[in-house]
Amino acid sequence: MNWVQQVDQWQNQHRPVAYDYGRIILGLFILYKGLTFIADTSALAEIIQNSQFKFLALGLAHYVAFAHLVGGVLIAIGLITRVAVGFQIPILIGAVFFFNPGQGFFSVNPQFAISLITLIALIFYFVGGSGYYSVDHRFESNEKKLQQKKTGLSA
Repeated sequence: MNWVQQVDQWQNQHRPVAYDYGRIILGLFILYKGLTFIADTSALAEIIQNSQFKFLALGLAHYVAFAHLVGGVLIAIGLITRVAVGFQIPILIGAVFFFNPGQGFFSVNPQFAISLITLIALIFYFVGGSGYYSVDHRFESNEKKLQQKKTGLSA
């Protein structure tokens, strides 16, 4: 049994509710950031205008918006959580290392701190998975029940 399965098994046995609340809050926060990213068209236009590769910048802007909107919802409900988090991590790495490195952790505009904390939380949920109170767990438990019925009927 690998360590990811051990983490999942421990979570299923202990059912930490705070873990699931944290996942929901993280998903809603990412959804909120996606909505604010789309709503701030002047900053989006400035990013594209200042880029040497306008088409690439436009594609990245669409990727960020789509990943935040869809990924935020998926993380919040706990559906394919690791995949949704996997699409978020490169965005936050870019935010931490390329867009916000000049700002300090305790600056007036705390975007660096928010990005760093969000990146750490995403890595935490990438390792830990969706948790007990999630759609993923519900699907797994239903699948196990169906497998038990099949083995019970065939025996």
